[in-house]
Amino acid sequence: DFARPVEQGASFKEWFDSLPSLLGAGDIRRVVEAMAEAKRRDGGIIWGLGAHVIKTGVSPVIIDLMERGYVSALALNGAGMIHDFEIALAGQTSEDVDAALGPGRFGVAEETGAFLNEAIYKASRTGLGLGQAVSADLAARRPEYAGQSLLVSAHELGVPVTVHVAIGTDIIHMHEAASGAAIGDASLRDFRYFTSSVARLSHGVYLNCGSAVVLPEVFLKAVALARNQDISLEGLTTVNIDFLRMYRPQTNVVTRPVAGTGGRGISLVGHHEILIPLIAAAAYLLLFRPEHERRRRQQDLLGGLKKNDRVVTTAGIYGTVANVERDADRVVLKIDDAANVKITVTLSSIARVLGDEKQETRTGKDEP
Repeated sequence: DFARPVEQGASFKEWFDSLPSLLGAGDIRRVVEAMAEAKRRDGGIIWGLGAHVIKTGVSPVIIDLMERGYVSALALNGAGMIHDFEIALAGQTSEDVDAALGPGRFGVAEETGAFLNEAIYKASRTGLGLGQAVSADLAARRPEYAGQSLLVSAHELGVPVTVHVAIGTDIIHMHEAASGAAIGDASLRDFRYFTSSVARLSHGVYLNCGSAVVLPEVFLKAVALARNQDISLEGLTTVNIDFLRMYRPQTNVVTRPVAGTGGRGISLVGHHEILIPLIAAAAYLLLFRPEHERRRRQQDLLGGLKKNDRVVTTAGIYGTVANVERDADRVVLKIDDAANVKITVTLSSIARVLGDEKQETRTGKDEP
């Protein structure tokens, strides 16, 4: 369980493996393992992100996780939506509140208020969720920094994105075009979409990153509705990532939702710009890279497959390649020379090409 000193020139994997299995280091491993198990069991992985996470520049890491299938849904608070919008358009976000508040300039950027309130009004008018409408409109605008935008990426990848708003907390509510009716209507619709995603989190993972109030409260209510419908959410893993341990995330994310479910709540204390890339890198090394290497080896194997190769399939059937039909994604195998018995299998079912050693069996089946 103890840490090991790292040798000069060690790789990231060697460094990660050298960490102790205790406390926070062990918890990071458990988060990565829970994500892997959720992916394997199709349990869902929902990321809830506060604005600070986006301001610290980790959006490209979340987008990469989306592309790899480790984000089944994305939830933002209102400020998160605003910062992502500004990054997409300008490549940067935030302002000096102390300097801008006194002269009356804080939060009055016209483009931000006008565009987002128009998209929210459209969402209410057309029956869309707030996240759906803003993501679609922002993607249609083809902003210069779209590749850094969570909203645009979620829209293009088909990842559900919801936005959860407390009226009066965001700068766009100061704009003359703000409509409380539209904001409430669209955000309530997103709450219902979010609840449907949470209801599919049995053996899944919910990660709350950088939201101290809104998202923990929204998540707890979504869990309550799922339980009201007799959905146990067994095996759920909840994770809170923040640089302070605060009451609502600790209670509404880490503790209450997993009580009595056989699940686990994990609290990681530290900076988002360090912990989230660390988790993603560990996931890449422990989950993505081995799978990528396996697929590469399989592609190399199938690319070189030829007539008279002796092979074994994933079902344990031994045979000799009689014909490779790549366009049709199939291989004809002769499994009994004496009786000239042949079968047709898919290319992807070929597990490996055998060497020159004597074939283990001529019965057509792998025997112990």
